[in-house]
Amino acid sequence: MRDAAPTRRTVLRGALAAAVLTAPLTAGCTRHGGPDDGRAPDGSPAPDGSPTPDGRHTAGTGSVLAVKIDNAAAARPQTGLDAADVVYAEQVEGGLSRLMAVYATRLPEVVGPVRSARESDLELLRQFDRPTLAFSGAQRKLLPLIDRAPLRPKTPDTASGAFYRGGDKAAPHNLYLRPARLMSGAPGEAALTTGFRYGRAPAGGTVTATRTVRYPAARFTFTWSAGRKRWLVSMDGAPTPTAAGRRLEPATVVVQHVRVRTSAYHDVLGNYTPYTETVGTGRAEVLRDGRSFEATWTRRAAADGTTFTGADGAPVDFATGQVWVVFAAR
Repeated sequence: MRDAAPTRRTVLRGALAAAVLTAPLTAGCTRHGGPDDGRAPDGSPAPDGSPTPDGRHTAGTGSVLAVKIDNAAAARPQTGLDAADVVYAEQVEGGLSRLMAVYATRLPEVVGPVRSARESDLELLRQFDRPTLAFSGAQRKLLPLIDRAPLRPKTPDTASGAFYRGGDKAAPHNLYLRPARLMSGAPGEAALTTGFRYGRAPAGGTVTATRTVRYPAARFTFTWSAGRKRWLVSMDGAPTPTAAGRRLEPATVVVQHVRVRTSAYHDVLGNYTPYTETVGTGRAEVLRDGRSFEATWTRRAAADGTTFTGADGAPVDFATGQVWVVFAAR
């Protein structure tokens, strides 16, 4: 894949795809708006199905929206990441990281920058009922697998009106999505078939002020804020706000230790894509309320969600709010 490094372009569908990545997708659209301003980026009223005044939905139709988010340094700060119900962090080529943001209870006005999909995303998304996957493209040989997967793939090729190029960053780190042009509304909490349980913290745990997860060329640090009752996110040693200036602050962070192997796909430089295996079982750390809880994660089949249990076999419940799951190689 051509986007493993910040300066590489994503391969979409052969030679014609390069033009998609370098040309504006919407005439006259040079910048992206904030995630919760209630208006389209060009200043027009938001389409039907956009968020309620508080930005949330409790009911709707369909399944979740999953968006592949660029996490190279040149892509930050991202837009709309704070509105996600779940954020998954995975390792990609060159030891870099990429994010997948999942939206069910709230659709922000804009999300991005949007980047390409990976083979292991298809396994991860099987837990949802035909999710909509928004991404910039994929390695050419992977596209048939995506087309056959039980999801609704949306790219600039198939939904050009939903994507646009912002003027705040250089290509390819400036592709943004208007979710309301893909979905009539947020599907609601019932669409989050992740297997996660929410409730009171289990007994015990280890007082934890900070936790860092390292990839070969990226790192995530989560620092507990007692005042905010949230984990403050830093990436590569720097505090991580959104484009609107809001600090990313999940209520629960999961460090999920998984097998990361080499996939069958590689970029033009011969760098093979890591495949993150999310079906199986293994060790996990659940961070909530300023403590770390040792757990075992289990996902028996791709269509199942993931459960987390303590040493006594009881479920380890998450705190109410945004969840980050960071896949760490075991």
